[in-house]
Order: sequence, then structure tokens, then C-alpha cells
Amino acid sequence: MDAKARHILYVIDQLDSLDGGAERSLLLTTRLLPVERYRATVVTFKEPLDQACLRQFPCPVHVLPLNRTYDWNAAKAALRLRRLIRRERVELVQTFFESADLWGGLVSKLSGWPMLISSRRDMGFRRRLKHKIGYRLLGWMFDRIHTVSETVREYAIRADHVSPSKVITVPNGVFIEASSHTSSETARSRFGLDSASHVVVEATTVRPVKGLDLLVHAAAMVCRQFPKAMFVVAGGVSDREYFDKLNGLVRELGLLSNFRFLGSVHPISPLLRLCNVFCHLSRSDGLSNAVLEAMACGLPCVVSRAGGNAEIIRDAENGFLVPIENPELAADRISALLRDPGYARSLGERGRKIVEANFTADMMVSRLVDLYDQLLDVAPRNARLATASTGD
Repeated sequence: MDAKARHILYVIDQLDSLDGGAERSLLLTTRLLPVERYRATVVTFKEPLDQACLRQFPCPVHVLPLNRTYDWNAAKAALRLRRLIRRERVELVQTFFESADLWGGLVSKLSGWPMLISSRRDMGFRRRLKHKIGYRLLGWMFDRIHTVSETVREYAIRADHVSPSKVITVPNGVFIEASSHTSSETARSRFGLDSASHVVVEATTVRPVKGLDLLVHAAAMVCRQFPKAMFVVAGGVSDREYFDKLNGLVRELGLLSNFRFLGSVHPISPLLRLCNVFCHLSRSDGLSNAVLEAMACGLPCVVSRAGGNAEIIRDAENGFLVPIENPELAADRISALLRDPGYARSLGERGRKIVEANFTADMMVSRLVDLYDQLLDVAPRNARLATASTGD
């Protein structure tokens, strides 16, 4: 790594898994940063259940345990974060999610370092009242706010009362692999799908906002026409109570042979390629990485009009958009795709071309690097480093 490379610190609330879009985007960013110009460090506030997640990153990852942002442990964590920023001569901090934004951002700003980016990836569904107040009171400290879609940008401006000139949209990006959507008997066997006539897939963490209960209801309607169709969900369980309710709903609707939770699947592309349709009925989204990954694999998608999804799916052109909380229409669209494989294939091919043209991982990181360049060229570098390295 070039000794002159500028140092970026990424601060994220947690890295429990790589199922979340923010976690996957952060991993791609650290892997694709031009090493001759930038080097990365990651800080997270929760010890992950699976340490293998941290080992995926090509850079140092520090865990600063933080249960509350106002107790003695928080004060010790703040001191450790401040020392890290100054000792490692960090030139820019980018934060993800509420604790990282508000607590981590403030600590970073008070460490004598002025360049701070807040990465906003959703429509605020996690926010409580204290977060809403915090974002309005502390909006001044962010030099830029990075949003993943124009819809999230509009939300940030409206909800947080920030200047539009501060808010920059850099959409998510995914890897494009050489082969497109194909079926594989070996892969079907690996996932226990040998007897399925058709496979409909969703890739997401299991929690209420992702609308998996809607997917179960849609599956019940589809399976009346396609009794051997299989619906699978790839992703870890974030909300155990909700997961139990979903399993109860599967049993109640007679779908024990048609609906399966696979847990985390990495890499996801082998599973996506053997499926017929991707269905994502989330109640809230910023810009779904999972939808982009499915499109990149040539899968036709049925997606809710949540957040920025309408910025990547053009209804009936490269997929289908359905209203939020409408499993009936979702089931109708899925069934139409299963009945007409040629039409489904054409939608999938168009979707793949859209990702290739606008939403690759290289494009995302290139746009982020442009943003970093703009911020770091604002003030003389030597003066900033002198400030950052003076004392503890």
C-alpha cells in the first residue's frame, strides 16, 4: 500500500453479517478503493456473532463495544476512537446508521478532523424520536450526506432540514459476473430444490420491514396454480419473534412443502441463477442491493414501490413494480412470469443490461472516490494532518 495514500475511516453500527446492503456495499468499497490513493479502516460498535464476517474485509477492523452512547463505557470508546483517528492520521470519516452518524460523527468531528460524510441508505425506518432530534440538531457537522437514491435524498432534505447542496446521490453497485441466469441441477440439489417445478427467491434479513409475511401470502396464491413451486428466503434472522410468526403463517397456509428459509447464503449468485423469479416486497427501502444482485444475474424481479426501487425497475419493461402491502398483485405478476418463461427471460436480460450500464461496483466506488477527492481538496493536506496528529 502506498505510504502517501489518504486514510479513510468507515464507522458502522454493526457487522453481524453480510446480508445487509450497507454491509455488502462497505465490503465492496474497501476492496475496490484505489490502494495507491486511499487506505481504509473500519470501526464497528458490536462484536459480531461470526468473526468470519470481519475477516472478509481487506483492511483493519476495530470493534469498540457500545451499548449506550451516554455511559462510562461510551466515554472510553470515544477516547479510543479519538486516539485512532489522530494516531492513524485519518483524513475522512464516513458513517453508516444512527449511532455511527450521531455519536461516531460527533466524536470524529471533535477529534479535530473536519471532513465527515454521513451515508444514508434508507427512509428512516429505524429512527426513534431521539434520532430525529439528533439529525436536526447535528446536521451542521456533516460536510456531505451520501444517499443511495434520489428518493432517499429527498427524504434527507425534508426530514433533516439540510441544505440540498450538501446531499449527494451515489447509488449502490454490485459485481457483474460473466455468466447470466442459468439453471444447474447440482446447485438445485445443494439447496434441496430438486423436486421444485419453479423457484421464487428473496434475499434479505428476516425482520418485519422486509415484508416477508406479504411474500408468504403471495406464495399461497401462486401455489394454487403451481403446486410444486418453491419460495425460498436467503438471509439471516434479525428478529426471532417475527421469524417464529412467519413459520406459523407458513404452517397455517399449508405451505410447509413450498416455503423455505435457507439462512445466510454466500455467495448468493449460484442460488439466484437457478431461480425463476426474484420477489422483494419490502415495506421500506433505500435502493435494494438484493434487487440489483438479482438483476445482475438476469432474474426477472417483482418488487414493491418502496424507496428508490422505482429508480431501477421500470414496470413491465425490466421487471414489475407493485404497491406496498399488495401480495395479491405480486402473486399475479409472479404467476404471469412463471407461465411465460420467454417473457420472463426478456425482462431479466433487460434488467441485467441496466445494472451493467449504471449500477456496477466499480461505478459506485469510482463515484465515491470522486466525492472523497472533492472533499479532501478543500483544504491543504499538510495543515489537516498537522491538526489531526497534535496530541491525544
